[in-house]
Amino acid sequence: MDHYQHPSAIVDEGAVIGEGSRVWHFTHVCGGARIGMGVSLGQNVFVGNKVVIGDHCKVQNNVSVYDNVTLEEGVFCGPSMVFTNVYNPRALVERKSEYRDTTVRRGATLGANCTIVCGVTIGEFAFIGAGAVITEDVPAYALMVGVPARQIGWMSEFGERLDLPLEGEGEAVCAHTGTRYALKGKALRQLEPVT
Repeated sequence: MDHYQHPSAIVDEGAVIGEGSRVWHFTHVCGGARIGMGVSLGQNVFVGNKVVIGDHCKVQNNVSVYDNVTLEEGVFCGPSMVFTNVYNPRALVERKSEYRDTTVRRGATLGANCTIVCGVTIGEFAFIGAGAVITEDVPAYALMVGVPARQIGWMSEFGERLDLPLEGEGEAVCAHTGTRYALKGKALRQLEPVT
């Protein structure tokens, strides 16, 4: 075994867990899960069968990553945040054939206690504030807060707010890294470094 697994954790046969990953207390990883390298699964995490977790993700305590959720590289899932996979669940109606795919792109942050309603894509390096409820796709680098969530700004890859309007044109620089970003319309992108 090339990953750490706490004695209280349950990893079902067939699960793939990458080198250097850590599976902490009372965590359950189902047999169909695919987990990358250098991943941290905190205490009391559940990972379903039809789940892919990319390299270097951090899934904090009390998070359930249900079937049909994909986390790309470097996603942060804050404590007790929630994924769903059925849009209109009922205990008396079987809806396992109606699971909706949820994708969280590279580097995104999902704040503590936020809820991701199934069927959305969260753009790379987006930042979902604590307690927010996401019901629609989120653009790359967007800062989202509230219930239901609304965009209030833009974030750098370093995790700092950028001084830009929500839409239009403009450029901003991350104060910590010097990385430059350009806004065009409602889309933000990182600019190539000046050489």
